[in-house]
Amino acid sequence: MGSGDIFILALALISVVLSGYALWRDETLNWVFAVPRLPAPDPGEAPLFETLFDYRPKKGVAHSPAIVKHGETLSTLWFEGSSEAQPDIEIRRAVLETGPEGGCAGDPETFLTSAALAKAFAPGQLVVTLGNTIQNDAIESSLYATVVSVGGWAMASIAEVRMDGVKPVRVRKLDLSPFLNRSFLVRSPMVAYADGSHALPAYFEMGTTYGALVRLDAEGRVRDQRRMTGTGVKPIQPMIVVLDETRALAFLRDFDDSGRLYLSRTEDGGRHWTRAEATDIPHPNAPVVALSLSGGRILMARNGSGNDADRLELAVSADEGESWQVIHRIDSEAGEARYPMLRRLADGRILLAYSHHSKQGVRVVMFNEAWVAAR
Repeated sequence: MGSGDIFILALALISVVLSGYALWRDETLNWVFAVPRLPAPDPGEAPLFETLFDYRPKKGVAHSPAIVKHGETLSTLWFEGSSEAQPDIEIRRAVLETGPEGGCAGDPETFLTSAALAKAFAPGQLVVTLGNTIQNDAIESSLYATVVSVGGWAMASIAEVRMDGVKPVRVRKLDLSPFLNRSFLVRSPMVAYADGSHALPAYFEMGTTYGALVRLDAEGRVRDQRRMTGTGVKPIQPMIVVLDETRALAFLRDFDDSGRLYLSRTEDGGRHWTRAEATDIPHPNAPVVALSLSGGRILMARNGSGNDADRLELAVSADEGESWQVIHRIDSEAGEARYPMLRRLADGRILLAYSHHSKQGVRVVMFNEAWVAAR
């Protein structure tokens, strides 16, 4: 072993020791979930289901939409370019209007580029391409983006992006591993805790693939990381639904495409998670999204099985995920429909965004609980 190798190993060891010391001396985390309080819908409310946004670029991909709110501006974001993981990929957006009389969307526009993120990075670094981007619920005007500085998705990192309007002003990678800090990606919305802190569902995609719950402090620094693993399965993209102050479900996609949706549970606020086990829900290698409804129910957007594997369906569970009733299937004319995202608005209406036409388009629909109840 040469002197250079010894030096690199010494630096790695120092990094591990310092990380362990920082965690040891830090204050104890609060592991109590913030439970969403969802009032029952007005019994006189009319069912609502309408399309707000339907977009296809002239060529290339438009994929993996998110729904974000910064100040009073509500938008859908997605990545667009010639093909996934290419240098011309940029984050695009359309501003959504959701007035009481109905909704609509503005014209698509460029929101983030690799060059703009690279310029705002501290320390500075190259950004080769971009991927999944979600809202940072803990800090106003902030996002989490999947960025690649070298290689492809397996070498991606999660970056916190502070925005000033439509301009990134500070970008830094989350410290998720003392070794290279690569192969972490983000896809699912954050989880809130009772003390006002948040956790970020993430996943590691290289080698020993697993889901993770990343605890953050008020400044966005990583405080802890808990894994969701499985036996003979590669669980990724955890979608977490809080049941009460200590219990939550994590629905996971199997990266090896076993044809099933996987589930991990916590009984202690996310400190420990059960091994991801296959559910009875047939599911292709694709992400799901879910959120709480009033009355303790759960709404899930997922893909079907067999001939319907490329169609999205909405399903509701009234028994904490034990059984599900499919209430709606997205029209198959949109071609392959995958990568859904759900968000509840302050007035109780729900937005569903998803990719269609085999990652070559983005659609956003809005509905309410009265429509869900009428299915």
